[in-house]
Amino acid sequence: MSFAATLGLVALVQIGLPNLLASPDHSATARVALWGGRELTMLMLASLVAGLATTPYAAFHFHRVTPYGLLANLAAMPVVSAIVMPAGMLGLLAMPFGFDGVFWAIMGFGIDWMILVTQWVAALPGAVGRMAAFGIGPLIVASAGLVLLGLLRTPLRWSGAVLLVAASVWALLVPRPDVLVSADGRNVAVRGGDGRLHLMHSAKDAFLVKEWLAADADARTATDASLGEGVSCDPSGCVTQSSNGGFVALAVRPEALADDCERAALIVTARPPPPRGCAASVIDAERLRRHGALVLRRTRDGYAIDAVKPGGIDRPWSPAVPGDGDSETTLRAPATTPRPAVDATPAETDLQGED
Repeated sequence: MSFAATLGLVALVQIGLPNLLASPDHSATARVALWGGRELTMLMLASLVAGLATTPYAAFHFHRVTPYGLLANLAAMPVVSAIVMPAGMLGLLAMPFGFDGVFWAIMGFGIDWMILVTQWVAALPGAVGRMAAFGIGPLIVASAGLVLLGLLRTPLRWSGAVLLVAASVWALLVPRPDVLVSADGRNVAVRGGDGRLHLMHSAKDAFLVKEWLAADADARTATDASLGEGVSCDPSGCVTQSSNGGFVALAVRPEALADDCERAALIVTARPPPPRGCAASVIDAERLRRHGALVLRRTRDGYAIDAVKPGGIDRPWSPAVPGDGDSETTLRAPATTPRPAVDATPAETDLQGED
C-alpha cells in the first residue's frame, strides 16, 4: 500500500502539480493571500490520490473501502503536521535534560484530536464500504492499471484507467462461496436460501467467524444470533439447508455418519470417512489434513474446491504431504439423490463441543 501511495504522489507531481498551484502573480501580497488555499488544495489532492491508489489493496486485504478518507485526512493531517510531529521531535531532543514532559502532553492533545476525528468519520452514514473477497486476479489487473497510470507519460497511460475499471467489475462479479470449512473441520458456514452464511460449529472460534463474515461483506458479528438460523444441532452433529435445497451436515460423532449419508448432500467431519456406499459427498479428516481449510463453490457436477494447501504444491513453510499429488479441485455430487430429512426445520439447539 505504501508503494502504491508513493507511485500515485510521484505521478501527481509528474503531471505538474506545482505548476497547477502556482500563482501568476509573484508579488508578496499574492503569495500571502494564496498561502492557505494553496496548501489546503495540495493536501486535498495528495490525500485523494494516495487514497485512491491504495483502495484496491485495502479492499483485497481488509475487505473494506473508506469513502470518507479524504475528509478524515483534511481534519487530522494539519494537526499531525503542526502539532504531533514537531512535539514528538522536541520531546526527543529534550528527553536527556528531563524537560520532555510538556512536549509529550502537547503531542497527546494532537493524538486525542486524531482519535476524535476517526470516531466522528467512522460514525457517518456509509463510512465503511464492505467488499467481498475477490481473489488475486483482479488485484493484479488493478496493479497493472496503477503502474500504467503512474509511470507512462504518453496518452497510453489512460489505458491504466481502463484496466482499473475492468478490475473493479471483475472483483464485483466474483461469485461468493457456498460452503466454508475450517482446517480442523469444527466450523462450517453454509450459504442459505437468504443469500447469507449460516454457521455450524462444534468448537467456537470467534476470530475465524469474524474473518469469514468480513470476506463475505457481511456486517454481522461473530455473536449474532442470526448466524444460527436454520441450523439444527444435537450432540452428534449439525445440519442446515443450503441455497439449492440440499442439506449440509457437520458430523461430530461416528454414529451420526450413517444417518447423514442418507439425508445430506454434503458431509463434513473431522473423523475418518464413512463406510463405502455413502450417498453423500464427504469432506473427512484425511482431506482436511492434506488441504487445510476449504472454500466450496457449487457447480453443475458438484463443488469446485479452493484449498489453503492445494495438492502437489510444495512451499518452504508448508511442505507437500507425501502421496498428495492430486490437486483435488472438485468434489463430485453424490451418485444418488439423498432422501430429504423428515423434519427440514427442526428446533435449534446448541451443540456443546470440545473447545
